[in-house]
Amino acid sequence: METALIVLIVIVALALIFDFINGFHDTANAIATSVATKVLTPQQAIAMAAVLNVVGALTGTAVAKTVSKDIIAPEFATLGLVAAALISAVVWNLFTWWKGLPSSSSHALIFSMVGAGVAAGGWATVIPKGVIKTLQGLLYSPLLGFVTPIILMTLLSWLVLRWMKPRAVTRNFRILQILSAAFMAYSHGRNDAQKTMGIITFALSAYFGSQIDIIPHWVIYACATAMGLGTATGGWRIIKTMGFKVVDLKPVDGFVAETSAALIIDGASSLGIPVSTTHTISSAIMGVGTTKGFRKVKWQVAGKIVQAWVFTIPTCIVLGWVVHKAILLAGGN
Repeated sequence: METALIVLIVIVALALIFDFINGFHDTANAIATSVATKVLTPQQAIAMAAVLNVVGALTGTAVAKTVSKDIIAPEFATLGLVAAALISAVVWNLFTWWKGLPSSSSHALIFSMVGAGVAAGGWATVIPKGVIKTLQGLLYSPLLGFVTPIILMTLLSWLVLRWMKPRAVTRNFRILQILSAAFMAYSHGRNDAQKTMGIITFALSAYFGSQIDIIPHWVIYACATAMGLGTATGGWRIIKTMGFKVVDLKPVDGFVAETSAALIIDGASSLGIPVSTTHTISSAIMGVGTTKGFRKVKWQVAGKIVQAWVFTIPTCIVLGWVVHKAILLAGGN
């Protein structure tokens, strides 16, 4: 078996490992609120999220095409570059999971690609259009994630909640929150699994020496399965941070946060914009919290989450650069 093919197989395996880690790292995105409000047990929530992550991952490839074609210029695609990006993203994901910080797996992968690309051929390797699209998603998704639940909660308060007894609100929104958690899990799979599809397709383009425009079916199914399996293992450290440490949540709060975040993520997926499900749902939880009163949000914990967001981009650019340089020194390409 030729060396390049062996390297490709290793890269595909590494990409699926990243997807698996993404699954358990970002499980909290879909289920933290429903677990915190005790609408679902952790086991029920994880099982539901695992299934719907897979379903979401099978429903489109717009984000995957952005990652495979619009971040690094195809002429600079090498297996070493892809390997460096994946190693960097995996290291950062595991570090933030260990610390219990809900950082963005998506931006870890994309900006690790940027760092590895710069190491390979300078800034000319980076395609501004794709990076700008990613940065726009990075900026707008948390802003919308913060504002949308405030608007939705205000509307619910005027149209529904003020006419219902507290017990009825809790009873009805316990049911609705199961649906919103399912929607959140589906939208997470639809956006996040596609990034790994994109990086594998990028590696295939590097191996065959020509750009692949259509995501292969086996790549779609493999990534969907890897994310589902990862989600099934859970991510309790981050679930505790997002579900219990930012703001005290009730079923109506969880419904509003999940519905708002899922709508934003699903819209971004349709437009091919890689967004952070972590940023979006975290912002939505904070937005819901502010409707209870500014002091109800535990801003010290929220600040630590924001720090993880801020550090992800420069850290992963540097990590991608360093890992790729190490691969080049070791004789890779």
